[in-house]
Amino acid sequence: FQAAELLLEECRTVLPGIQGLFGFQLVAVFSSHFHDALSRGEQHMHLLAIALIAVAIAFVMAPAAVHRQGDPCEVTRRFVALSTKLLLASMVPLTLGLSIDFYLVARVITGSTQVLWLAVLLLAVFAALWGYLPTRLRETLR
Repeated sequence: FQAAELLLEECRTVLPGIQGLFGFQLVAVFSSHFHDALSRGEQHMHLLAIALIAVAIAFVMAPAAVHRQGDPCEVTRRFVALSTKLLLASMVPLTLGLSIDFYLVARVITGSTQVLWLAVLLLAVFAALWGYLPTRLRETLR
């Protein structure tokens, strides 16, 4: 029961940040600077980033939907395992969406496409902190 509480609390904590980011992504499209500063291809990249963040939101919200529509009076190991996988799965589209939008913002600020390496570096930081580090810590704690 405590594992489910912790898991749902993690989802509740992460969700407002992702939703805030999603809102900023949507607002950017209505800026004249968006159309002037980004090529058509880069605008499509932003659309992809929006879609990836929306998918991340769906993954983060899924545990609550599963719990409410399943058996809201019972918490099973299966629910905790599924919800954990959904929350972890949200990190992939979130990482990609953030990295794409980071590239686009850096490109607009610098006026150069050479900032792609910064976006790749950001992607590597996410992979290290959200993938490698937890795996490594889990192995050392055994």
